[in-house]
Amino acid sequence: MASDLPLAGDPSARFLPWAAGAMVFLAALVLAGALLAESVATRWQSDLSGTLTVEIPVGSATGDGDAEARAAEALALLRRSPGIADAVLVPRARLERLVEPWLGIGAHVAELPLPLLIEVRLARDAAVDLAELGTRLAEAATGAKLDDHALWLAGVASAVQAVEAVALAVVALIAGLAAVAVGFAVRTGLAIHRDVVEVLHLIGARDSYIARQFARHAFLAALKGGVIGLSAAIGLLALLLHGHEAIGGTLPLPAAHLGPIALGAVASVPVAAAVVALLAALATVHGQLKRMM
Repeated sequence: MASDLPLAGDPSARFLPWAAGAMVFLAALVLAGALLAESVATRWQSDLSGTLTVEIPVGSATGDGDAEARAAEALALLRRSPGIADAVLVPRARLERLVEPWLGIGAHVAELPLPLLIEVRLARDAAVDLAELGTRLAEAATGAKLDDHALWLAGVASAVQAVEAVALAVVALIAGLAAVAVGFAVRTGLAIHRDVVEVLHLIGARDSYIARQFARHAFLAALKGGVIGLSAAIGLLALLLHGHEAIGGTLPLPAAHLGPIALGAVASVPVAAAVVALLAALATVHGQLKRMM
């Protein structure tokens, strides 16, 4: 669409796409980071929902009998308790595989006095008195500890909520800075083309007509820069996720990925930036033209 204002040759025409690209790059990274944290937390909650863990200490931790015998007592109690769908003793080899990455490959894990663990799966919609179950377990198997993961999951949920709140605040700050940058560029363009704007006024052009030309220019410049910034952010995210997968091969970390909705939210950042630029340009031009009159 032709324009009566040669805005493409302004210094702001070079500044605005780069500014928009940098801000979209940062906003996309922050938003993706918050969504990835939520994805990981949801995965953890899904994996641990409806499960319990019973720990049977060994060696001098209790000084009472054989750990295997106490684990058998705990298993028998759990399997006859209402609301318990299944209870399984975790094999020693699996415990060693879980511990080894944290201690380092080659560590003498087999020599460690690892506690015995029992994985407990609750029946669907079961109402289990965990306090009473924990007391009964401690009586049946000396030193047995029941972990329902609730405290840990509550901490994870709180941490994710804090991350999301900070991410939203940062994205809002970036949007505000983008609006300021667009306003600066538009005021520069108005100063450069003041004579042309006055001529357009003399031949009957309205403020809304002039404002739309600046807004269209800002929208397209921000969209162009935003696409570049998003591409850079996606490239960096791909590298980070690849590194996460590599670490996940040695450490027991949950898989991190973005679902379709999250991907759509990240992909929409350039469009949102372009809309912010358009609105900021319209507001700035109308305000400046009122002062010029």
